[in-house]
Amino acid sequence: MITAAAPFLMFQGACEAALTFYAEVIPGARIVSLEKKPDGTVAMARLAIAGLEIMANDSPPVHAFDFTPSTSTFLTVDAPDEVDALASALGDGGTLLMPPDDYGFSRRFAWVQDRFGVSWQINAV
Repeated sequence: MITAAAPFLMFQGACEAALTFYAEVIPGARIVSLEKKPDGTVAMARLAIAGLEIMANDSPPVHAFDFTPSTSTFLTVDAPDEVDALASALGDGGTLLMPPDDYGFSRRFAWVQDRFGVSWQINAV
């Protein structure tokens, strides 16, 4: 029987910086736990965003792959200006995949890949 399920982000040395960044720019986000290895990298961490717990770590082996925009975290906000603010903050140093706009399926939507390579879709209801 499965007792829990959570998204997992695997970084290559930037886990603590990324989670700290998310806790600073995403309203209500917080680092729940962060355990470091003796070398200072993150062994295991948990970030909470609007009730969703995301697990993360720094991978011990270096991999030839990184994050892809095809997997993203979808953030729903109350107002269109919140889409713009989050897209600006999360997209700083990253890539704007879909700039904030009305795309027909949403009155205000944006998709960004942040400077750590993690993708975020931001939508106003």
